[in-house]
Amino acid sequence: MSGNVRLLSDTLAAAKEEGRSALIAYLPAGFPTVDGGIEAVKAAIEGGADVVEVGLPHSDPVLDGPVIQTADDIALRGGVRIADVMRTVREAHAATGAPILVMTYWNPIDRYGVERFTAELAEAGGAGCILPDLPVQESALWREHAEKHGLATVFVVAPSSKDERLAEITAAGSGFVYAASLMGVTGTRASVSSQAEDLVRRTRATTDTPVCVGLGVSNPAQAAEVARFADGVIVGSAFVKRMLDAPDDAAGVEAVRALAGELARGVRGQV
Repeated sequence: MSGNVRLLSDTLAAAKEEGRSALIAYLPAGFPTVDGGIEAVKAAIEGGADVVEVGLPHSDPVLDGPVIQTADDIALRGGVRIADVMRTVREAHAATGAPILVMTYWNPIDRYGVERFTAELAEAGGAGCILPDLPVQESALWREHAEKHGLATVFVVAPSSKDERLAEITAAGSGFVYAASLMGVTGTRASVSSQAEDLVRRTRATTDTPVCVGLGVSNPAQAAEVARFADGVIVGSAFVKRMLDAPDDAAGVEAVRALAGELARGVRGQV
C-alpha cells in the first residue's frame, strides 16, 4: 500500500492557491492517553489545521523544549508504543482525510526496522516522516524505503545551515522543508526569530519544495507574521500547553480545536 505523500503535496499546493500558508499542527501520540491523543489530532484538523505531525514520544527529545518533553514523559509512562503511533495516524487520517506525518528521532525507527516502519506507516495512511536528527548523508536506506512506500522525507534546516548544506538537504528531502526559525529547542516565545525570513529565502533559492517554519509560533499574530513569507506555519508547544493546562482531557481536546481555529485565521491574515 502506498502512503500519502501526494496528498501532502496537494494540500500544501491548495493552501498556496488560496493565497495563504498552510497550518501544520504537532501533537504527540499517547498524550494524554492514546485515545485522547487521537481525539486531539482530529480536533486540530477539524479546528482548521491542514496537516498534523504526530510525535513519536522519545526519552531524549533533543529538539523539544520542556512543554513537549512533559507530554512525552506522560505518554511514555502510559506505555505508548510505535503501534499506538500507527493507530493514531490511521484513525486520524481515516476520520479527517488530512495528511498526517510522524515526527520522530532516528533511534526508534532503527530499532524497529526501516522496512517495517515505512510499510506500516504507509498502510496506516501516513504521508511521511520528519526526521530531525537523521543526517542527510546517512539517510539513503530510509529514503529508499520511504520512496518505495509513497512517504515524504522531511528534513530540518536551521539558521546556521550554510547555503551549500541547504542545497544538499533540500535535494534529498520531499514533501516540505522544515525550517527551524532559531537555534534551540521547541517552545512558545514572545516573538518569532528574525532569522526565519532569511532562512526561508535562502532555502527557497535551492528548491521548489514548500518551506514551512516552526519553533516559536504560538498565537494568531505570530502565525500571520510567519505566513507572510513561509509556505506553512508549524505550531506544536502551544497546542500541547493548552492540553497540559486544561482541567480534564475533554477540555484539552476542545482547547486544541479552539487554538487551531485561532491560528487558521492567523495564517489567513484575519487577525
